[in-house]
Amino acid sequence: MKSQSILRVAITALVVVMAAFLGHALWRHYIYSPWTRDGRVRAEVVRIAPDVSGLVTKVPVYDNDFVHKGDLLMEIDQERYRNAVSLAQANLASAEANARAAGANINAALAAAAARKAEFQMRREQSDRREKLGELIAKEDRADAASTANSALASWQQAQAGGNQANAARAQAQAAVEQAQVSLDLATLNLERTAVRAPVDGYVTNLDVRVGDYAATGSPRMALIDSHSYYIYGYFEETKIPHLRIGDPVKIRLMSGGTRLDGKIIGVARGITDADNPTGTDLLAKVNPTFNWVRLAQRVPVRIAIDTDHMPEGTLLAAGMTATIEVQPR
Repeated sequence: MKSQSILRVAITALVVVMAAFLGHALWRHYIYSPWTRDGRVRAEVVRIAPDVSGLVTKVPVYDNDFVHKGDLLMEIDQERYRNAVSLAQANLASAEANARAAGANINAALAAAAARKAEFQMRREQSDRREKLGELIAKEDRADAASTANSALASWQQAQAGGNQANAARAQAQAAVEQAQVSLDLATLNLERTAVRAPVDGYVTNLDVRVGDYAATGSPRMALIDSHSYYIYGYFEETKIPHLRIGDPVKIRLMSGGTRLDGKIIGVARGITDADNPTGTDLLAKVNPTFNWVRLAQRVPVRIAIDTDHMPEGTLLAAGMTATIEVQPR
């Protein structure tokens, strides 16, 4: 009888010890082990907005379509942009004609200046010869020769000034040509931008444009999810962050069908918003006067890259899906 009592006590003690050990293990697993059920599939989203305004004339895609980089997503009415290109081409041709005319004026001015210089040199030589003859030439004739030389000098200087003015006019005409070329380049760019094309491979979603709509510059009309940018954001409790390292392998299980994926940690967020103590309007700390006695561990985002090379065939990833994440510390 006594031995049975000892056996019952021993079994009870063993069960209590095992329960305590199991409870402690479970407690450590839930509190400290680096895992979380709060994982979200994320992706880079490109907000597609036209770079020019106008009526939409073509929308060759549908919601949730897969498109390749460079595929046409929508097209803006091109008529006025073609007209703008034609006008810019005409302005450029006019500016080039003015530049050529300015160049011809320079040549004429240079020729005139050369003729005035030659005449001045001739008149100066005549005046010098008369001065050297002295009393053999009448004083009035010597004065007339000097006056003629001075007049030729003034004409030469005036011709030089005309050449400088022609140079300035040519520079101005050349600047007008460059300005007209820039305007043509801009008009051509606007014409090209009437065709809105996919910047990346991805999936069209939230398509909010139809043929006949007016699309305004910079106003998003659809979203494009980059098909090469899917990743996981795991929101780990702060008590588990010390066990995480960049490069640690990760096991991922999607709630959608229980699909299992592999990945690795590529980044840990360095800050989250303090909801209890926001900044006041005067940029001072706005301290909450109340205190919650039960303080839950904060959740810190951890970015995880998905190993797409070994992803099960047929796996469908959608931004916003839920996943369970288990880190395997190295």
